[in-house]
Amino acid sequence: MRVTTIRLLRADIAKLDVDAVVNAANDRLWMGSGVAGALKRAGGEEIEREALAQAPIPIGEAVVTTAGRLPARHVIHAAAMGQDLTTDETKIARATENALRRADELRLRSIAFPALGTGVGGFPLGDCARIMIDAVRRHLERGGTLDEVVFALRSEDALRVFESALGGVVRVVG
Repeated sequence: MRVTTIRLLRADIAKLDVDAVVNAANDRLWMGSGVAGALKRAGGEEIEREALAQAPIPIGEAVVTTAGRLPARHVIHAAAMGQDLTTDETKIARATENALRRADELRLRSIAFPALGTGVGGFPLGDCARIMIDAVRRHLERGGTLDEVVFALRSEDALRVFESALGGVVRVVG
């Protein structure tokens, strides 16, 4: 049985050296602000060009592009919201699940997630943490290729919320 580590990092997701970083995307895959904008600024416009060539996608779905100049090899664009830039529990859960599926399809070993829907989407951080961690746990119980799932969080408060949702198992401040 594969053992996968779930880590919490206080980090800029655009700087992480993992196989894939997850973009908190909208269904049209344009990369304007928040996580998407940060990934585009750090990695280059080619990430958005590749994403737009696959758009639109259903809310909850995920597609993969290269990562441009990012340390990661891939960007997985997980559409947790539509054009209205709002989200809900079902959309976040499906986007998380589909990002994990894309990682397994590519046989990736590591993936980093932001807190989907909590920025532009305005979704409550505590609910997001519970939903995403539950989705990751369900996925890992079924097996797969991942050795490490990272949650890249921007604040000490977000770390505490995700730590609580994880049950206080792992905490890394970087």
